[in-house]
Order: sequence, then C-alpha cells, then structure tokens
Amino acid sequence: MRYDLVIFDNDGVLVDSEPLSNTILAGYLTELGHPTSYEDSLRDFMGAAVHRVHDLVRERTGQALPADFDETLHARVFAAFERELAAVDGVTDVLEKLTADGVPYCVASSGSHERIRVGQRTTGLDRWFTDGIVFSAQDVGRGKPAPDLFLHAAARMGVTPERCVVVEDSRLGVQAALAAGMDVYGFTAMTPADRLAGAKGCFGAMAELPALLV
Repeated sequence: MRYDLVIFDNDGVLVDSEPLSNTILAGYLTELGHPTSYEDSLRDFMGAAVHRVHDLVRERTGQALPADFDETLHARVFAAFERELAAVDGVTDVLEKLTADGVPYCVASSGSHERIRVGQRTTGLDRWFTDGIVFSAQDVGRGKPAPDLFLHAAARMGVTPERCVVVEDSRLGVQAALAAGMDVYGFTAMTPADRLAGAKGCFGAMAELPALLV
C-alpha cells in the first residue's frame, strides 16, 4: 500500500444517502419558496456542509432560511435514513480488506456527527468506525471545499497529508482534498468523472478501489 491513511467521504461513498438527502433538501427548499430540483440540489450542495445551503440562498435571494431549517431538514433526512438507507455496494469488502492488511482509515464528512452515526448504525457500518476515526465538518471552522477537514483528520490520525489518499464522490470534496495536498480518487456512481477534475483516477464500483491504492 503506497498510502499510510485512507480517508473516506461518507455520503455517497460509504452510505448511499445522496439520492435520499438531496430529494428531501430540494423538496424542503421548494416548500419554503426557493424552487429547487433534485438535479439543482446535486449540483449545488452535494458534498457540502449545510451552511452552504444558507449561504447560497442568501446570496441568490437576499433572504435567510428559517431559524429551525437545519433541525427540520435533519429530522426529515434521519427519518428517511431509518426507513431506506443502505451501505454503498461493496464498501464492506473494502473496509474488510483494509483492516486485514493493517491499513489505517477514517471518515471525514461534511455531515454532522449525528448524521454520520445515524447512517452508520442504520447500515451496520458502525462496527467499522470507532469514535476516534470519525471526523465531521463540525470539528473545523470551514467545510469542503476548504482543506480544513481533511487536514484535521490527517493530524488526528498522525499522518502527513502527502501520505493520505481521499475517496470522494463530489466536486467540492475533490477540491478540498487537492487543497490539502492529498491524492484523491473519484467515485463515479453518481457523479460523472468530468465533474471530478483533478482526481488521480476515477472508479465506478467499490470493487475497483483496492487495486488503485497499491
């Protein structure tokens, strides 16, 4: 293995949450008078922390979202997770191989710690992730595309950025990894490779990932 740490994004990489969460986000914004399609939500918010939603709505409309926006959004998303969320196909095999090979890994997500943990519990991935290897945009001042979250994860794991590789499925995540000075591989299950510019390589199925890391 040519890396000392594998950093996984969460939504869309470990758990298949992007269709659910973006459908709910688009519907909620539309309900609040900010017409948003599912495709709009993927384009503008996939891979981002929730503060980006507030920032873009204020920038585009001059209006602030309701004070309880985050709470309501998270409640709707978590309820959908409990009903429908599944792990990304093949990801448990990847985690099993990394563990067997003694390769450290962690998760660094734009989502809150609660969102990460709800998804992991629902899909059974919590057995692979102890608290010490779960990092959220809540832990740093700026979310992706800023490099802060990935740099924080690397520092906490005791690995220099150049020895880290990031697995991402969003444009903002790829930008954050590059800004952190890390290699990044783009997962194209939901995002076309041409939107993951700068990635060292792209792959469409988790079974392909281990061979890219050696």
